[in-house]
Amino acid sequence: MDEDKRITLRLPTDLHEWLATQAKSARRSLNSEIVHRLEVERDAAMADAESPSPRFGSSCPAPQESDSSPT
Repeated sequence: MDEDKRITLRLPTDLHEWLATQAKSARRSLNSEIVHRLEVERDAAMADAESPSPRFGSSCPAPQESDSSPT
């Protein structure tokens, strides 16, 4: 990061606890964990925007149920 910005972030308690647990298991600070997750999502969003095919909601038809009703 070239320049850091400070923000105040309000999180629900359960989300804060989950993120703190994830950060600890990844041996990162809570701040680093949040930044890491945001960067991963940003990179995925940018890759999706550049991709010629959509990530979700493709034009392939949904699988149909087979007619295996008992006779």
